[in-house]
Amino acid sequence: MDVQGSKSYEIRTYGCQMNVHDSERLAGLLEDAGYVRAPEGSDGDADVVVFNTCAVRENADNRLYGNLGRLAPRKAARPGMQIAVGGCLAQKDRDTIVKKAPWVDVVFGTHNIGKLPVLLERARVQEEAQVEIAESLEAFPSTLPTRRESAYAAWVSISVGCNNTCTFCIVPALRGKEKDRRPGDILAEIEALVGEGVSEITLLGQNVNAYGSDIGDREAFSKLLRACGSIEGLERVRFTSPHPRDFTDDVIAAMAETPNVMPQLHMPLQSGSDTVLKAMRRSYRQDRYLGIIEKVRAAIPHAAITTDIIVGFPGETEEDFEQTLHVVREARFAQAFTFQYSKRPGTPAATMENQIPKEVVQARYERLVALQEEISWEENKKQVGRTLELMVAEGEGRKDGATHRLSGRAPDNRLVHFTKPDQEVRPGDVVTVEVTYAAPHHLLAGGPVLGVRRTRAGDAWEKRTAAAAAKPAGVMLGLPKIGVPAPLPAATGSACGCD
Repeated sequence: MDVQGSKSYEIRTYGCQMNVHDSERLAGLLEDAGYVRAPEGSDGDADVVVFNTCAVRENADNRLYGNLGRLAPRKAARPGMQIAVGGCLAQKDRDTIVKKAPWVDVVFGTHNIGKLPVLLERARVQEEAQVEIAESLEAFPSTLPTRRESAYAAWVSISVGCNNTCTFCIVPALRGKEKDRRPGDILAEIEALVGEGVSEITLLGQNVNAYGSDIGDREAFSKLLRACGSIEGLERVRFTSPHPRDFTDDVIAAMAETPNVMPQLHMPLQSGSDTVLKAMRRSYRQDRYLGIIEKVRAAIPHAAITTDIIVGFPGETEEDFEQTLHVVREARFAQAFTFQYSKRPGTPAATMENQIPKEVVQARYERLVALQEEISWEENKKQVGRTLELMVAEGEGRKDGATHRLSGRAPDNRLVHFTKPDQEVRPGDVVTVEVTYAAPHHLLAGGPVLGVRRTRAGDAWEKRTAAAAAKPAGVMLGLPKIGVPAPLPAATGSACGCD
């Protein structure tokens, strides 16, 4: 299907890495249908505005309807403009969206994102809203066209859905049961990406290390990691997010023995209290979690371990919270993403008794953040004096322009700002630096760069930048900012805690 007059599109993405990667696919579908991306900062001026929503964020629906309300007068003044709503909130609320915002043209779910261009055209021809929510996956999303948001790093989905029943999370109800891709298809996609210049991939799954349960192979994930090690030109492999229940010794061995699997692990804790973990239906306990950390550190001494923690889950006592602080002290996370519990409609936890007063949750949250900040800083100080290879990143250092620095990611995913060298350095290239200073959330290499290695990934970035700059007006003039398999942000905000 071709769109007459090359209409523009804008995608607004909320939520987890799955949604970010789904938005790459939505962009690919729209461009395949003839749409062009609206210029950076168009803010609702595109011909098609797509909201890829999240249902696990606090007040997610209020945020959506507020944004839709702001677009209503703009749409009324622009005949032909279309608005589409997809993602987890669309899967959950279905017809409610059109009832509350009748100016919306298309509502689609998590299982049928491939239908977006057809639904937009149908809405235009029939002049009425199209609501289509599939109850199960129609085709694995990786078969869809994808507009990758980075020339040098890429998400690769290995599974969709989740078989867990955590009482605070609605994701399984909206994403469905876990469905695994065939290993050969995953490796073929990675090889194709490397052929295009990508040098870092992040394996993505709602419960990534449960990979294999759908295809009947309990060691499938470790085998996949080892197979990634044999792909020539693939320099860095990461994955997110694993579940402690499925974190087995063969995975630890594969991480330690596969050179391009990075020394980094993000493994959600959620709570250090066995009582709370049971109420959450998390199928591990404190001893099991700390045992995994100990094994990882023994096999990979320089691994940076990060986590998710929920404070104030219903019924959490002061003693329960102290157990969480105990695990944080023992595990010494490089970083923790800390969330104050809030009710998610449709989850068992939302109707549990003994909901914790907001002021108590806030006080505990502040104590946890203060402790983790102290530990993060102490752990970062241990990096001072180390010589690291950084993959140069784009858009990661907000002050790089003012400080005349560039930014990159160490193998363990720590963010490092470094002095800009005299020679040209491009995103995707690799530099060698010595760490001279540590802050809680970043490192600084204040001395001269010790070495620069130009890479195929840097070549790909340069080629893509030149091609984007040569496009006519109406098409984005720079690289997009969403969707790069970015490192996890500072420990603030709210998230589902599954990822």
